[in-house]
Amino acid sequence: MPPEIGQNTAFFKVGWSDAERQLGVMDELGIEKSLLLYPTSDAHLNMGGWATVADVYNSKIRDVVKVHADRFMGGFVIPYGNVRGRDEELTKFDPKSFKVFSLASSYDGVYLDDDYFEPVFEFAQKHGVPVHVHPQILNPIGSERIEDPLLSPVLEYVFDVSMCLGKLMMSGTFIKFPDVKFIFAHYGGVLPVVKERFDNTYQMLRRREFVKDLGKLPGDYFKNCYFDTSGSKSPASLLCALEVTDPSHIMFGSDYPANQNIPGALDVLGEVGRSPQETELMKYLSLQNLVF
Repeated sequence: MPPEIGQNTAFFKVGWSDAERQLGVMDELGIEKSLLLYPTSDAHLNMGGWATVADVYNSKIRDVVKVHADRFMGGFVIPYGNVRGRDEELTKFDPKSFKVFSLASSYDGVYLDDDYFEPVFEFAQKHGVPVHVHPQILNPIGSERIEDPLLSPVLEYVFDVSMCLGKLMMSGTFIKFPDVKFIFAHYGGVLPVVKERFDNTYQMLRRREFVKDLGKLPGDYFKNCYFDTSGSKSPASLLCALEVTDPSHIMFGSDYPANQNIPGALDVLGEVGRSPQETELMKYLSLQNLVF
């Protein structure tokens, strides 16, 4: 995170703006290249809004990638709530520096199925830019009832990702933008656990016409999405994700620097992968296929 952003947050002031440290960790672990993503923060509250954050963040990440083009790729952020600012920022997208859009699962309670994001997805589809969805950490779903320093990041953050994914499906966004590759952090939240419930409940409700016709089962939409491991060291979580989709749609995500045990997160891919080729696919090749 650029220090100009990190120093305007409550949480990300320490350890999140040290590019040299990250490069050292990558060298130590044999990681060739990293995609830099915005974890969402409260910086916009202290910097005059999302337009300023997007302008500063994107320009600073662009500078870092130019210096370390062989090691870093950037995620491009959008200034939520400002139509003119959104459109102006999109004109600054530089495919040499940025490889994905880095979006939050929601903004002030508004999810990505909102009309505001349609031009972003249109741009993504036209130019072949994947969309990475990270949990919203500021007032995620459930925070109006419970705010807790442990329960919020463990439960509410990931539920916000799952709700975002569900709303994109129910709104027809996946149908309208079939060529956009959506990548959801943390395996899509609780999706791997509730995928079967999605399908069973949908079929039950369709028989009584309580829910609109989606054209196919929810699970058929989910299997076309992409999911990153976000530093998970749980074989069970990965096995659940592999019930949602195949290894070509699962990619390694470090969740660094929040997660310091990157070797452990990498090891789980080898533990669950049914072959060396499958393990390599989840570590690297799916991301390569998406952005190069």
